[in-house]
This record gives sequence, structure tokens and C-alpha cells, in this order.
Amino acid sequence: MEKKLRILVVLPMYGGSLPIGRYCVTALEELGHSVRVFEAPLFYPTFTALKNLDLSPEQITPLENAFLQVVSQAIWAHVQAFEPHIVFCLAQAPMSRMLLQRLRRTGIRTCMWFVEDFKIFQYWKLYAPLYDVFCVIQKEPFLTELKNLGQSHVLYLPMACQPSFHKRWPLTQEEQRIYGADIGFLGAGYPNRRLAFRPLVGKNFKIWGSDWDEETVLACAIQRNGERIHEDEAVKIYSATTITLNLHSSVQTQTLISHGDFVNPRTFELAAMQAFQLVDERSLLPELFRKDEIATFSTLEEMYDGIEFFLHHPEERTAFTQKAYARVIQDHTYAIRMQTLLSYIQETTGF
Repeated sequence: MEKKLRILVVLPMYGGSLPIGRYCVTALEELGHSVRVFEAPLFYPTFTALKNLDLSPEQITPLENAFLQVVSQAIWAHVQAFEPHIVFCLAQAPMSRMLLQRLRRTGIRTCMWFVEDFKIFQYWKLYAPLYDVFCVIQKEPFLTELKNLGQSHVLYLPMACQPSFHKRWPLTQEEQRIYGADIGFLGAGYPNRRLAFRPLVGKNFKIWGSDWDEETVLACAIQRNGERIHEDEAVKIYSATTITLNLHSSVQTQTLISHGDFVNPRTFELAAMQAFQLVDERSLLPELFRKDEIATFSTLEEMYDGIEFFLHHPEERTAFTQKAYARVIQDHTYAIRMQTLLSYIQETTGF
């Protein structure tokens, strides 16, 4: 019989990795393990309050560091009470270097799933060597850079879906009216998206999500003044939209399609919901989906042409969504990812 583990999951205080952490908790419980969650989001209001003090950055920084030490002490208290086999952390989890060193001395295995772009978020350089296992959503040159830092236990672990949550939701007529559109996008207003979406003004196009401030050209498409959308509402938006655009984020404006490597969570979530998506081509995507499972584009012209084609060919949309659904359920669920992770930890750290 496979060993059942006690796993402490440390969530981030906020951000895109927070819902991913909750999906991991559900998956670990589905696998039969005993899971305790450290609810770091409870500390977020206090953390943000520090930034609102009328103090200089030089005064705020030591206060934030002291606050994070308090949070680390709270995590340690959970460790003492729960005695986990593994402390599993999501990107941006409030883990101090001192706490990670303390956990290593006790023999408790630690793991981080770094579900971020290593080129943009570089705090991994300080923390990666202190984890027993470091999971990533990118490959080279990240793998080599981690090895050069002294982290030899690195696992490529792409994103996934949670089938019990990411499923097609039945909608009322009113919900279909509110959320429905020929073309939709849910996500932050990165510079490449602001420019790429402007030619779609005038079409039945809705933009959901935050960080679209001061956007004038797309203002007519932005819903609810760009407020943040909760995951429960996101599934309704995806269910009501004919074509969901899945353009990966980039801060570049010279090249609006980045041709990057990692595949975002939205790709897997939409597939699980049998929602049709147009995705910009990514170097790691062919390892995850076949060409007849996900419709892609490599240029903006291909994206615009794809929108027009698939709007008028529902049978083609259905063919893609059915194949993508079969693939994601077979290969790309959080339960599969967590089983892969736990097997790797046990094999490489010998507990």
C-alpha cells in the first residue's frame, strides 16, 4: 500500500498562484493524503497596510521583513502541531530563509512549485537552493541555472486543471447575457494584450480582469471597470464565450506574441471546460497537446483570421474542444501533477 503522507501546504498571501495552491490541496486530499493548509491570505490585509503608512521605502522595508518573520513563526507553529512529512509551498509563499534552514535541520522535506517566469521574478535565486525539491514550469536555461546554484533536485512540472472545478457550467439566460460574447479574454492588461486586442474594437468582444487602467481604446470592451474576477465567476465567463483568446502575457510592445516557453494555467482550464480557445504558440505546448487538440496562432494576423474562421465553423470548434478535453483529463490534472511530485520527492530525497 502506498504511504499516506502528512503534507503542510503553504499558500501565498495573494496572486495568481493562490488558486493553484487550493487546487493542489484538493488534489492531494483526493489522493488520500492528510493535508493542512497555512492560510497566508489571512495576513495580506496587514501586509498591505504597511505600504499605506506615511513612511519612506527605507523605513517600510525593515517593517515588512519583521512582519514576514512573524508569518514564518506562525508557519513553524503549524509544523510543530502537525508534524508533516512534507512542507509544500507555492510561488510567493511567505517562507523565510531561516525557516527553510530550520526545516532542513529537522529532516522535514520541503518543496516549492515555482509557477512563475524565472526571467521576470528572480527571487528564486535566494531561495531555490534551500528547498529539497524545486518544481518549475520552464526548462532550459532555467534548469541549468538552478543546477549552478546548487539545486540538483529540479522537476519540470507544467500547469494543470482541477476537473471537479474546471467544468462547463450550465448558465441561466441572464448569466448568458451578462457573460456571453463572440470573443472574450480574461486576464491582466499587459502591454502586448492592450495593443493586440485593439483591432477587435467594434466586434462582440468582452475583456474581463484587472490592470487595464488608463486604457482608452479598449474601454468599451472592458467589463466592470477592470475589477478582479474570482475563479467561481471565471468558469461562467469561459462557459458563455464562443472564442476565448489565450494570449500569454508579455511586457514587450515591439513583439506582441512572445513565443515563450511555459504554458499558462488557462490553457488547461479551458480544455477541461470544453471551452474553445485560440492560444499563441509556445515552445513547450507540443509536449502537452497535439496540433488537432489546441488551435494556435503564431502571428496576430493568424489570430484575427482564426477568430473569423472559427466563429463561422462551430463544428471545427467542437472537434478541438472534445480532443483537448480528452487529453487534459488523461494527462493534465492536478492529481496527476501531485502524484508525480510526491513520487519524485520520495525517489530523490529517500524518505
